[in-house]
Amino acid sequence: MDEKEVIRYFRSLGLEVNTRTKARGHQGFFLKNRIDISKNIPPDRVIPTLLHEFAHYIHYSLEKDINKTGGTFSAIFGEENSVFEEELFKVTNFVDENSLCVKLYEHKDRIKNLIKDYEKIIKSDYPGFMRSKKFKEFDKYIKKSEAKYLLKYDCVRLVGGFWRKKYRVISVSSIEKDFPDMPRSFSAYIKLRSCQKKQKRISARISRLQKYYKKPTELFARFLEGLYMDKEWVFALAPYTTGKFIERLDNGCYKDLEGIRKLIL
Repeated sequence: MDEKEVIRYFRSLGLEVNTRTKARGHQGFFLKNRIDISKNIPPDRVIPTLLHEFAHYIHYSLEKDINKTGGTFSAIFGEENSVFEEELFKVTNFVDENSLCVKLYEHKDRIKNLIKDYEKIIKSDYPGFMRSKKFKEFDKYIKKSEAKYLLKYDCVRLVGGFWRKKYRVISVSSIEKDFPDMPRSFSAYIKLRSCQKKQKRISARISRLQKYYKKPTELFARFLEGLYMDKEWVFALAPYTTGKFIERLDNGCYKDLEGIRKLIL
């Protein structure tokens, strides 16, 4: 089956298929009986994206609230089993390298190393410094400095003067220039605190992404993509899941999925 045949089949089921939109998702989008495919995706990504969104349609036919809940494995595979998530996440990593969060983990490691560097600078003046405890010397100093605002924000616009028309901008990145009299260990501490906030934001983003990728409906969608891309490799990555999937497909549990069987198996 080529792209046109797949679309014709989907439309024969009563699905509205649009391939010239920006799509609400990154490459495609499914909602009830509508599939949108972005006009900007490469030609080799059209069929995988169609299969991805069709998987959501199949899942939706089994479980109507997938957009709110992310679905369940019991609806897709007839049982709840941690093996499904374990195997399907491996398939997801194969299908979509963004799910590995490589750049985010690299960024997190760079931030972690910066924190260690700043900690060394602080300990050169205050050997007893510990990140987990209050830095009393710094707390006493910062109360009288406008740099205190940088503990909450990386960049601050300070307004003053008559009619509040005068202002200056201070930032963590230019702290030595903005506060030339500040002890080196204190400016390092402000930078350390800024890095800790960044580290926390990166961790939160990784957590959100993994939560998204591990939704049963997303795992199932990328499973179908993977079967189209390289079914032998998917069989190797997810033997239990694949066996359960074929068993239920043979029993007619996925209804309209049978019409594209030759694309994925």
